[in-house]
Amino acid sequence: MSEVSLKKLTKVYGGTTVVDHIDLTVPDGTLTSILGPSGCGKTTTLRMISGLEDISGGKLYMGNTVVNDIPSGDRNIAMVFQNYALFPHMTVFKNIAFGLRTYKLSKADIKKRVSETIKILELEGLEDRLPRELSGGQRQRVALARAAVKKAEYFLLDEPLSNLDAQLRTSARKELVKLHEMYRPTFIYVTHDQIEAMTIGQNVVLMNKGEIQMQDTPYNIYHRPINVFTARFIGSPPMNIARMKVDGNTLCTGGTRIPLSEEWKKQIGDAKEILFGIRPENIVLEKDKTEGAAEVEIKYMENYGNKLGTYFNVGENEFIAMQEQYAQTGIGEKLYWRPDYTKMSFFDCQTEKNIGYPEAYLTVADKGWDPCNALISRGGEIG
Repeated sequence: MSEVSLKKLTKVYGGTTVVDHIDLTVPDGTLTSILGPSGCGKTTTLRMISGLEDISGGKLYMGNTVVNDIPSGDRNIAMVFQNYALFPHMTVFKNIAFGLRTYKLSKADIKKRVSETIKILELEGLEDRLPRELSGGQRQRVALARAAVKKAEYFLLDEPLSNLDAQLRTSARKELVKLHEMYRPTFIYVTHDQIEAMTIGQNVVLMNKGEIQMQDTPYNIYHRPINVFTARFIGSPPMNIARMKVDGNTLCTGGTRIPLSEEWKKQIGDAKEILFGIRPENIVLEKDKTEGAAEVEIKYMENYGNKLGTYFNVGENEFIAMQEQYAQTGIGEKLYWRPDYTKMSFFDCQTEKNIGYPEAYLTVADKGWDPCNALISRGGEIG
């Protein structure tokens, strides 16, 4: 079993806690992304798992074994670093074969395994080149090949695609997923890029200030954020959030009045104020007033090529809506806005935690996930 479990794992530098008593389970053979802003503790967590960083507190299990004091070389891991860490004086073939020297394999077995890996990662014809003679994408594939050839139980990757341009990153993501599907190791992938995290990870772990904010599927991370930090960090542009007063079956702020269904009113309960959240793509902008829509003035617009980012104020809060490219809208124009009432999120004003979602508004995708990991009821927690 290649499950990785962190139990109250902690790292302290001097008097500063950079990883704060986190609990995390990475199931055997899965691909998990650890995402977060710079300085959130994600790389330090990966380094503790790898054995490159001492553990200040808590326990780290690999399978059923506590590995806190087991050296990195004895943990059956393969690592890929941000800077690739290739030996500049070695050829592609020798770089890939280097990690096998400790496996006591015959020269014939090493050649066979390296050649197979070179073929899988499409490095044929480059065996005798030095790293300086390779493109960035080729060096990245050599780093992956050096990790893959070991056939380790655990693959640990620290922002391995950050030095590649956008087009190469897209193709490299496919190679990573293909590599995982072939060998089925336990993958832990650290990144600050949410697109990478969501497209690569079967599960996504979001960290901030040394703590895990949310651990769930990409769908739930995006559509069912457990707190305000998650809602604002995930998505580009991020979720619009505004504090609103609850007046019976209506939400109110700055002239905007949003009607609440009975299901949402029951979910909100007795709260007098609530933090309202809506994704930009779930806002409707119309030229004619409809029930529940409020008039706003367009303040600014951004052209994304396929969409128009349209900015306006809701009370004292700046909102952005995503419109179709062909929308006939201009700065200073008056329009009417309303949310898609089935795709709203609400957060407690004090704790900033999601209050949950009415059963009636859950989608087929929601119901397809493990209910232990979905925010279904009021005050739901992520498992």
